[in-house]
Amino acid sequence: MNDIIRIQSISNYSKLYFSNGKTLVVAKVLRWFEEKLHPFHFVRIHRTHLINMNYMQSYKNNDGQLLLYNGETIKVAKRKKAALIKSLIAA
Repeated sequence: MNDIIRIQSISNYSKLYFSNGKTLVVAKVLRWFEEKLHPFHFVRIHRTHLINMNYMQSYKNNDGQLLLYNGETIKVAKRKKAALIKSLIAA
């Protein structure tokens, strides 16, 4: 779990992105991962993205962009901002 940077939803599949640059597609929906990984600092920031908070570098509230340590930028959904900020405060 510590090596997972983020998980992206692809219809009824999920694509896992690992810190070593590899990816894995599995036949599980994102909600399944969200329920299992929530205690391990994973936060749903968009309908299609679940991120590991340990890999988050910065968040720009004005444009809703989240930057990860691997250089990826992900848009945070307006409805998910409150959950993200709550996770940042708790961390």
